[in-house]
Amino acid sequence: MNVSLWQGIKRMFCKEFVLGLRFKAAWAAMFMFALTTLACVSLALQGGQMEPRMAAALLWVIVFFASMAGADRGFADEDTAGTLLILKLYGGAQPVLLGKMLYSFFLLLVLAVFIVMLFLVLIGVEPVFWGTFILTLVFGVAGIAAAGTLLAALATGARVKNGLFSVLMLPVILPVFLPAVYLTAGALGGSDTALNYLGGMALYDGLLIVGASVLFDYLWYED
Repeated sequence: MNVSLWQGIKRMFCKEFVLGLRFKAAWAAMFMFALTTLACVSLALQGGQMEPRMAAALLWVIVFFASMAGADRGFADEDTAGTLLILKLYGGAQPVLLGKMLYSFFLLLVLAVFIVMLFLVLIGVEPVFWGTFILTLVFGVAGIAAAGTLLAALATGARVKNGLFSVLMLPVILPVFLPAVYLTAGALGGSDTALNYLGGMALYDGLLIVGASVLFDYLWYED
């Protein structure tokens, strides 16, 4: 990665981080969704235990839908504020994409850590294989961030606001979502899992990032 590209990514990340601290609506929506859902499930269980497969599915459903509460705001907020044209004039496509993607990964990773901490306390489960659990979480969040950043740009460019993002997101993220549930269930239950699923998740994440990089150039510079 050349120096100018890296500097552009850092500037974009810092810009997104400062705006995220100033306007906390997206953060609040995601964290409150996660907190409310986990609290309701915990009360419904009444101290009972969930089997690992159900617990893993619940965890990733919460991560996915909590991320949907704010993952599409990166380009929509720029469009609403009228700064999207300025970015197109003064920011290159790749620094904008990768900077926003990095910020999205950071935001979703913080969200995932918050969800996992609450999940372990309220649901009463604990991973047996922590290494598998953590790697699965990182690769899963990376996939959501990569897909979410590109689809947020696509939804903004299409000028369609009502539900397009969620409709497009689910089929794109399924190749990450399904092995993540499988690996998390194995990590929670202490059973041997095919760790090549981790390699598959990492490969798909890489393909998402490369595909987003290629497609975003056409999307960014289209008239």
